[in-house]
Amino acid sequence: MQLLVVVTNEAEKVETLFKEMIDIGIRGATVIDTQGMARVLHDDIDKIPIFGSLRMLINDQHPFNKTIFVVLGDNQVQPAINSVKKVLGDLSKPNAGILFTLPVSHVEGISLGH
Repeated sequence: MQLLVVVTNEAEKVETLFKEMIDIGIRGATVIDTQGMARVLHDDIDKIPIFGSLRMLINDQHPFNKTIFVVLGDNQVQPAINSVKKVLGDLSKPNAGILFTLPVSHVEGISLGH
C-alpha cells in the first residue's frame, strides 16, 4: 500500500481530479486546506534574504493550497498518478503542484477494493 499526497493551489481542479479517480476505481480521499512556507512567511519574507525572491511566487488569489491524501493499493498508484497529471498538467513546471508517495504498512477503516 502507498499513501499518495498531492499538493496544488488550483482548488478549482480538485473536484475534476476526484471524478477522474472515481473513474479508475478509487473511492476515497481526504482533502485539507494547507499553506506552504512562503505563504506563512509572506509578511516577513522581505526581511529574510534567502526568501526575498519568493514573494513573486506567492499567488495572493490562492491563500491556501489543497493537500489531498489517498491510501492506495500498489496496483492503483500509477493510475492515480496518471490521473493527477491529466488534471493538473506537467508538475515539473513552477507552481504546478507536487505529488509524492509514502509506503503504508498498516491501515484500518477503509477498503481498497480488493
